[in-house]
Amino acid sequence: MAVNGVLSAADVVADAPVIPVIVIDDLQTAVPMAQALVAGGIRMLEITLRTPQALAAMEAIAKAVPEAVVGAGTARSPEDVRAAADAGARFVVSPGYTSSVGQACRDAGLALLPGVATGSEIMMAQADGWDVLKFFPAAAAGGAPLLKAWHGPFSEVRFCPTGGISMANAAEFLALPNVACVGGSWLTPAKALAQKDWGAIEALARAAAQLQR
Repeated sequence: MAVNGVLSAADVVADAPVIPVIVIDDLQTAVPMAQALVAGGIRMLEITLRTPQALAAMEAIAKAVPEAVVGAGTARSPEDVRAAADAGARFVVSPGYTSSVGQACRDAGLALLPGVATGSEIMMAQADGWDVLKFFPAAAAGGAPLLKAWHGPFSEVRFCPTGGISMANAAEFLALPNVACVGGSWLTPAKALAQKDWGAIEALARAAAQLQR
């Protein structure tokens, strides 16, 4: 996997079985949280653009935790992509897909996991050259049965299902031939972040890293 070079989406999803979906409310937790995740074997870190601290958190992690690979989640516009790139992000995850977001990622040299929930959206992303996709919201949109159905017409596409995934059902998704990894928020629970329980986060990361696929 390219650590200092340009990443591909295939690099991102191949690194570990789980990409943590992280919401940062307290900037002071960003670096020790990232260190705990890396210590547990999880390096691809999706920081969602849902809080005012998100971009500063990406920048802090990118500078202080070189073993981590910082990504930006919930990117919905070219402006989001450019801000994430400026903050040190190396990949982008979007809840849906538009050609403008895809082009912004190409312009910035960032890997993209575009969000899809229907066959038409998969075809639109493929038409623009994207074949490693985020399936979101996975559980609500059809879960493992829908992924199984998609494997026929879209056998070349690899998915990272996100939304409603937990340690309890991750293995069911990871067993599917078209699932490269899963995304989930259970690695960085709000209580552990609030209590600065880095040992708990490292343990969750270690268990996630050992999931079979």
